[in-house]
Amino acid sequence: MQEVRRSEERGAANHGWLDSRHTFSFGHYHDPRHMGFGPLLVVNEDKVMPGQGFGTHGHRDMEIISYVLEGALEHKDSMGNGSVLRYGDVQRMTAGTGVRHSEFNHSSTERVHFLQIWIQPSETGIAPGYEEKHFSPDSKQGKLRLIASPDGRDGSVVIHQDARIYATILNEADSVTHLLDDERTSYVHVIRGTVSVNGTALKSGDALKITRETQVKLDQAEAAEVLVFDLPY
Repeated sequence: MQEVRRSEERGAANHGWLDSRHTFSFGHYHDPRHMGFGPLLVVNEDKVMPGQGFGTHGHRDMEIISYVLEGALEHKDSMGNGSVLRYGDVQRMTAGTGVRHSEFNHSSTERVHFLQIWIQPSETGIAPGYEEKHFSPDSKQGKLRLIASPDGRDGSVVIHQDARIYATILNEADSVTHLLDDERTSYVHVIRGTVSVNGTALKSGDALKITRETQVKLDQAEAAEVLVFDLPY
């Protein structure tokens, strides 16, 4: 079974300094039809104006993953971490028993564009943690590159949930297939470009929920960058 989530149907929030699109219910946007997909609770596409950002605020019991698309995202947290993330960088922050952090556009002239993803952990009350890795475009070109997993396999960041996130960059001649085990679902989010997923045409910002299928096939792409989530029911 497949269900399309179109880009233009997402929740929207424009605060001047922040232009955000919410795939699932978040903040003031609430839609009972879109409350998450398994442990995947948030996929926000954020564009932050130069020199602006999210002041220090707290989280707990959540796996928070940032995937930078353009610009420079500056991060600071109560664990003592501080860094500037750019395209290809993936950051994982385990909120656990509680963490405070801030996120700002590091540039005074260019916007920063990134995805923020929240995954519910398999257990609560764990110690906070932080990790970041860089995944070059070449490592994603024409293949599914594992970027997050419960065991850190293949150099992926570690998340505390039986979930895996793959990233891929596809052009016209490329085709990739991810096999789904029994009792697994998939969520496919198109970052940019166009691609066919199991025969369904998707464009930038679109997503596809896949349940009770044996595979996820991506082809007929044009300048596409895509995230594929492998999730438990």
